[in-house]
Amino acid sequence: MLSKTLKYSLSFLILIMGLSTHAQQDPQYTQYMYNMSVLNPAYATDDGSLINVGLLYRTQWAGSVGGPTTGTLFAHSTLTNRLEGGISIIHDEIGDVVKQTNAFVDIAYVLPVGEMSKLSFGIKAGATFFSTDFNGFVYSDPLPDPAFAENLSRTFPNIGAGLFYFTENYYLGLSAPNLFESKHLDEDSGIVTQGSENIHLFFTGGYVFQINDNLKLKPAIMSKYVGGSPLSFDFTTNVLINEKIEIGAAYRFDDSLSGLVNLAITPSIRVGYAYDYTLSNLGKFNSGSHEIFLLFNISKFGKGYDKSPRFF
Repeated sequence: MLSKTLKYSLSFLILIMGLSTHAQQDPQYTQYMYNMSVLNPAYATDDGSLINVGLLYRTQWAGSVGGPTTGTLFAHSTLTNRLEGGISIIHDEIGDVVKQTNAFVDIAYVLPVGEMSKLSFGIKAGATFFSTDFNGFVYSDPLPDPAFAENLSRTFPNIGAGLFYFTENYYLGLSAPNLFESKHLDEDSGIVTQGSENIHLFFTGGYVFQINDNLKLKPAIMSKYVGGSPLSFDFTTNVLINEKIEIGAAYRFDDSLSGLVNLAITPSIRVGYAYDYTLSNLGKFNSGSHEIFLLFNISKFGKGYDKSPRFF
């Protein structure tokens, strides 16, 4: 039953994606395992007692002129025995020039496919708010590029889809958070000034190994694909000590090395930090990337939080 379910599920997801892509644009995350509902609308926790709320802020290529920054807010919870849902808001800025905000509502249907395993189908729907501010641009050419002649403020509808297979110890996910290729700029007077929001396909996976009563090993992987760009791979390994302190390292292929740490301040609040050291030629022009997150597990019934911490 599991093999047939997975086969039909993958066929369904690939069919509706209709991949036609060009360049990487979606924000990237080092601590993606704690930001999963932003990447995959099918993300599910199978825990009816809690509301998961998270904040994440990332400064990409600190010290560079116009380096991107990303802020995310998400909330996720079970709705019924089979349904889970949530909201996510992702705000990106490139310098003071380009701003983009994605606001989504997610819904996921969770289907048992084994004694200890479940498969979730998810969709997200919302809008992308895109704006530019070219005031103050200094041009090296005598005549400005027509692409930067007018400030923009536009809103585009968007939807996403995903699959999430999980047990208590591991998960696999496949998703495309933005399926509409909305055009941000247009062709004018025969001059191509076109930019678009292209489809990104994410594959994620992770496992929790119980080393002993006080130690858990948590390897994870994320791969990102968009046509016209190299395939992106993230490999991460974290060690969880006494259910409280987590430390780890990550490697983004041909891009960066990262150090990660997070701490359970209370049983229901966890804070984390990651630093990326740039390995590519861009490393000459920046001092690395910084990422922080704050997670809250809020009890629906006011009884506190007495379960194991979130592993992913």
